[in-house]
Amino acid sequence: MPEEAAAVTPTAPAPGPVSTWLSQQGFEHAVLPADHLGVEVLGIEPAFLPLIATALKASGFDYLQCQGGYDEGAGGRLVSFYHLIKLASLADRIAPASSKAGTNHPIPADLRPEEVRLKVFLPRDGALSIPSLYGLFRGADWQERETFDMFGITYEGHPHPKRLLMPEDWKGWPLRKDYVQPDFYEMQDAY
Repeated sequence: MPEEAAAVTPTAPAPGPVSTWLSQQGFEHAVLPADHLGVEVLGIEPAFLPLIATALKASGFDYLQCQGGYDEGAGGRLVSFYHLIKLASLADRIAPASSKAGTNHPIPADLRPEEVRLKVFLPRDGALSIPSLYGLFRGADWQERETFDMFGITYEGHPHPKRLLMPEDWKGWPLRKDYVQPDFYEMQDAY
């Protein structure tokens, strides 16, 4: 029976290169399964997000490709994620050092950038607040605002913490799975 129980117990994913480097630097994080493209995914505590993002940026992850959020569903958590890429090192691998700036070079089909995705999990009934990464990545500006607008996750230290898509007086968070659409729309006169 113990052998059967061991066979059913899922094994933890092996740490990837970014996770290994972060562990060597003393940064705590959770290793999550890689996504469908093999991108390494790490679970980060909200308080450690700015520290880990700063360390990753210093190590070459210089481009925020995407920031967003999602709802795991009934009884689940809300998630804020950041997808980081080493863009400058990719450019260095494409163009020889002797080429002039601004010249075009074809990108080989097999050349992929180094990527990592950071996920911050927030309990639905807890504090839905994490530090903003706007100070590190200016591209987080509208993306964090959209995540706030759609899911209600606030980003501490964001310079423009207001709704982006919905009116300022809108009630609720439209992309949360527990959202109930208000019934206050009125028919307009057709003439």
